[in-house]
Amino acid sequence: MSEELSPEQIKLIHKLNVFKIKGRDKRGRKILRIIGKNFPAKSLNVDLLKKYLEVKVFPKLERPFVVVYIHTDVDKSENFPGISALRSAYEAIPINVKQYLEAVYFVHPDLQSRLFLATFGRFIFTGGLYAKLKYVSRLGYLWEHVRRNDIEIPEFVYDHDEDLEFRPMMDYGLESDHPRVFGAPAVDSSVASYSMRCIS
Repeated sequence: MSEELSPEQIKLIHKLNVFKIKGRDKRGRKILRIIGKNFPAKSLNVDLLKKYLEVKVFPKLERPFVVVYIHTDVDKSENFPGISALRSAYEAIPINVKQYLEAVYFVHPDLQSRLFLATFGRFIFTGGLYAKLKYVSRLGYLWEHVRRNDIEIPEFVYDHDEDLEFRPMMDYGLESDHPRVFGAPAVDSSVASYSMRCIS
């Protein structure tokens, strides 16, 4: 029997501002913004997460749509729900929603997250979603796809972006010229779906 969301749990998730649907990208697609740092992985189990998405998020998504996932300052021990939880949550997305998801913009990916997705991405995200994943190393590259005034970006994300301009190795552990990272040389639609297995 599935667990029901209480008004208190709904209020908590709203207050944390993890999920927000607002604005459109430059191709007119609705935006679902997710702030990873605000995700309460320790206090919110996967069944409640799926129920929240089912009740409060999925019904509001129009076709087609994109996800802007902000990974800035995510801490694995605090904000990461685990591989099985991610897969379970993804599999719970209704077909009519999943088929209209056209892109996932992954903002401020660190080396650990890129290696994790290179290893497990195809197992977790079936049905072609992995190929829709687009890494965005700087907010400046996000503005090439999303209207700046159509999405709310927390101040700590701007601060981190500024830090990266002066300390580019801070998040990645190395400088990456991987073609799937926006802003790298020779980015085009044919290379956007290259495998990340070439990361050394």
